[in-house]
Amino acid sequence: MLSGFTLVRNAVSLDYPIVPAIRSILAICDEVVVNVGQSPDGTRELVAGVGDPRVRILDSVWDFSRGSAMLAEETNRVMRACRGRWGVYIQADEVLHETGAARLQEGVRAWDGDPRVEGLLVDYRHFYGDFDTVATNRHWYRREVRCVRLDRDIRSYQDAQGFRVGPGLRRVRARATGAQKLAVSQEIFRDAGGAGAGRPAAELAWTPLLRRFDGTHPRVAQPWVDARRQVPPPVSRGGGGFRLAHLRLYASDWIERLTGARVFEYRNYVEV
Repeated sequence: MLSGFTLVRNAVSLDYPIVPAIRSILAICDEVVVNVGQSPDGTRELVAGVGDPRVRILDSVWDFSRGSAMLAEETNRVMRACRGRWGVYIQADEVLHETGAARLQEGVRAWDGDPRVEGLLVDYRHFYGDFDTVATNRHWYRREVRCVRLDRDIRSYQDAQGFRVGPGLRRVRARATGAQKLAVSQEIFRDAGGAGAGRPAAELAWTPLLRRFDGTHPRVAQPWVDARRQVPPPVSRGGGGFRLAHLRLYASDWIERLTGARVFEYRNYVEV
């Protein structure tokens, strides 16, 4: 059994693509458990509206006095509610591409019998400012563990970006899959007032190594993307420009293009 899990709060007011996110992993999961934090904006109804019996809602009240650790605690809560041997994790601003879903499913089948492998990696495309531009410098993680064994002592780490193993918080031993996941920068609709009704942010700072996205968006997210293309351009890329410190990012990018290695990359995992 393959489980999916996520957590979300105020998805309507923040305009998160939570429905496409859930649907993107339903393609391969036997169940998807959603930790819905108490929300005044109809988030629970939005999730329930997915209308698939495999979706289970875990109602909760998030303790914000815990700071960023609260996100890890709530992620651990929803992981414990899963019934599968493996779990596919998706955040509320992420959507798994259909080709990536197939690769994750294949990866679980291929590595389930290898006890060394505790997690599977997905590759990221970080949209920045609009749906045709991606941020690529090393400040943006290029891959992360998004599928883990649920029968091990694997837990969410810090602000729920990654996972660690056991009380010693050892890094997860993971295999690359080539699966692709697309993450939407929150600044695209920073002041969104509801689905399709985003008010564009006044300014989004320029960042080095922005590139045009020439791939395809996940099919389940296409209506969500199309609806948001109808509003005026959400940002004006200003708020600063090139600085000498950016030379390190360009040098790192040149080395990565030449060798495939990203220097000074932070990893929550160890590749096996």
